[in-house]
This record gives sequence, C-alpha cells and structure tokens, in this order.
Amino acid sequence: MESTQVRHHCAWNKGKLVGQKAPFKLKEIWAIRVRLEMQGRLRELALFDLGIDSKLRACDLVSLRVRDVCHGDRVAGRAIVLQQKTQRPVQFEITPPTREVLTAWIKEAGLKSDNYLFPSRVHTSPHLGTRQYARIVDDWVEEIGLDPTAYGTHSMRRYSVWRTMPIALVDPLNRVG
Repeated sequence: MESTQVRHHCAWNKGKLVGQKAPFKLKEIWAIRVRLEMQGRLRELALFDLGIDSKLRACDLVSLRVRDVCHGDRVAGRAIVLQQKTQRPVQFEITPPTREVLTAWIKEAGLKSDNYLFPSRVHTSPHLGTRQYARIVDDWVEEIGLDPTAYGTHSMRRYSVWRTMPIALVDPLNRVG
C-alpha cells in the first residue's frame, strides 16, 4: 500500500497587495515631513527629503556616502550617483531645505567624508539596509493614517510634482536657502 501526501504550498503573495505602489501626493509628503520635523527625527527627515529629491532606488539611497552629496564640508546643490541596477549615472538636485537637513544630520551624527550617510545601528552592517528602509517608510505611512501595503519605497521615486511647482507652493514655510 502506497500513501501519497499532498503538500499545500501557500504562495508568498497570497493575501498581499501586489503590483505597483501608489506615489505620494503633495499633502502626504508634507504630512510626513512636518511630523518628522516636529518630532525632531533628523536622521529620518534627512532620509525622507533626500529620497524625495533624488528619486533613487532604495539600494542606491541607503548606500550613499557623505562624499556623494558633499563638497568639502558643505552639502552640494547637485549630486551624481552611479545606479547599482543599471550601472548608469544619475544626476539630481538637492533642494535648499534638504541641504539644510543633511548638514544638520551629518553634524549631529559626526559623519566624515568616507562614512555612509545613513549608517546602520547594527554593527554587522555598514549602512542602513533596504529592508529597514522599507520598514521606516511603512512607519511613516502608518503614522499619517494611510495603509502601508499601498505605499512603499518606490512611492518616493514616483513623486514628480516636487520639481515642477514654484517654491512658494512646494514649501509653505518659504524656507529658501
């Protein structure tokens, strides 16, 4: 007598929202930014602002070094980074408010030119990992009352209105650098 066992394998994406994630809207960008500012979460604010400005993939954003965004001891207005996925250079503008936050973060963290811009708090990893970055983005989304399954790290890349709007509309606090 032969017995046959039937294994039921559950798909990794069963019950999960798959596909393209929604881009952030302007009001969501500001809700997250204001919350991070008010709570004094400088590292996360720097990560958020640079993610919006650069539109880099998570793997490229978390592996940035201080020298990638700084010339000497000041944050540059533009940066060029070689993308890991495509091996092509990408240039992006760093807006004055982001430069201000990055300067404060670099100073507070005591980072040097060769250091990763977002070092890991875990000693076995030199910089923040992409999974940890994804969890941080999920937390931001949840904090403003949205569904974290509908947004992800790619939502930061898909936001494009930022550069096309006049500074007075983009930044209601009129922070001009």
